[in-house]
Amino acid sequence: MSASRDAVVEPLVFDPYDYDFHEDPYPLYQRLRDEAPVFHAERDDLWAISRHADVFDVLRDDATFSNRMGVSLDASAWSPEAHRVMSFLALDGQRQTRLRRLVSAAFTPRRVKELQPQIQRLTEHYLERTFAANAEHGEADWITDFAGKLPMDVISEMMGVPEADRDEVRRLADLVVHREDGVRDVPPAGMEAAGELLTYYAAMVKERRAAAEPAGDLTAALTVAEIDGDRLADAEIIAFLFLMVVAGNETTTKLLGNALFHLSAHPDQKAEVLADPADPETLVTPWIEETLRHDTSSQMIARYVVEDVELHGTTIPAGSKALVLLGSANRDERVFTDPTVYDVHRPKAELGQILSFGSGKHFCLGANLARLETRVVLNELVRRVADFEVHADRAVRVHSTSVRGFAALPTSFTLRKG
Repeated sequence: MSASRDAVVEPLVFDPYDYDFHEDPYPLYQRLRDEAPVFHAERDDLWAISRHADVFDVLRDDATFSNRMGVSLDASAWSPEAHRVMSFLALDGQRQTRLRRLVSAAFTPRRVKELQPQIQRLTEHYLERTFAANAEHGEADWITDFAGKLPMDVISEMMGVPEADRDEVRRLADLVVHREDGVRDVPPAGMEAAGELLTYYAAMVKERRAAAEPAGDLTAALTVAEIDGDRLADAEIIAFLFLMVVAGNETTTKLLGNALFHLSAHPDQKAEVLADPADPETLVTPWIEETLRHDTSSQMIARYVVEDVELHGTTIPAGSKALVLLGSANRDERVFTDPTVYDVHRPKAELGQILSFGSGKHFCLGANLARLETRVVLNELVRRVADFEVHADRAVRVHSTSVRGFAALPTSFTLRKG
């Protein structure tokens, strides 16, 4: 009896760098929502906001909860110059609106939609390699063989990165988000990788500017994007390319891994999803959306508190760093029925409330691309695979404060006959 009472009164500690927390943050999120929906983590001087309604409001109020210092909780990335690597993610008001509109003039819904045949081709290419490894070893690593490669290739192809450079660009992007045990900031290898990526994209932009004939890629389109005579500076284009390669690649890789990991843990739902190879669409989209809700790739983002603000009787002082817990909001029982249960039949009305891609004018510009890539991949997987099993006991998690997913995901596939 006394042991259980001790467990109940164990003090709340929130450490976003803790490797144990990365393994499963959700029990702590629940305690935060229940006991301290606005919680001051003294060690890092962070104010964690965990309930869905509050997260939603904060995301839509950049007058009080500003992006001006960036969205990363790492001390070295928390700076008024954050927009140099985070683009419009680290801007507010008119500056954010201007930059996002100019970028959107090149990164159009049509450009994303036109990527579908390329995504399909890359999906088939990497699935063949994955299934060959599976045939040889009885399993393949879904991350190394597939999910870690395809999103980067899609983004690189869209930007115009030559095939010969893509493995190195992927390696650098992985280093930027990785966090070393005991290091409460961007490790030196991550800093160095960020510098190399920025230098690489600067050369690409310079090359597009100098070209006699415009290339048909996104980088070239960004160099000529114009609204009422206003155009993007080189530094603004470079920052957006950096944002795309880190945010766009990492989150989709993790989404593809999380989708297989969680469905594999629910054999009845897996059997339903895989039941009809002729019509995979019916359950693939709910599978994607429930994965985004249940275990979102992007777990938390930071905001700079402009003025004193009171939430649930707690005052967050001006100048503070607030941490908005997207992963917690998506598990809030005030919004979602049985939120800890993974359910591909979850009502559409609930799935419409997920905050994985943010909300308001900072809603993720790449959300459509992430969903398109994942849909093409999982549709093709359902068409080809009769069954799969993730070997969860040997799965290796990525250790990062910003993204949640796997570095390795050993998976055995049973292909359909014929």
